[in-house]
Amino acid sequence: MVSEQFNAAAEKVKSLTKRPSDDEFLQLYALFKQASVGDNDTAKPGLLDLKGKAKWEAWNKQKGKSSDAAQQEYITFVEGLVAKYA
Repeated sequence: MVSEQFNAAAEKVKSLTKRPSDDEFLQLYALFKQASVGDNDTAKPGLLDLKGKAKWEAWNKQKGKSSDAAQQEYITFVEGLVAKYA
């Protein structure tokens, strides 16, 4: 059930009419990756890859969070974004 809501929330993000802030995008990315992949075990990008490094660090902050917990947080976060930007 949660995974169906998670997939629906991922689709809702695509329908936002205004662009969320960079911090909001990083939070979305991190929760999505934690929910769908799990803990970040990839190598940290180099210093010159600022975007990659920011995404890696955001995801890494979610380490240890279960997939279900990350999905639930993602769903709640998306609902807030939809209320703010749709």
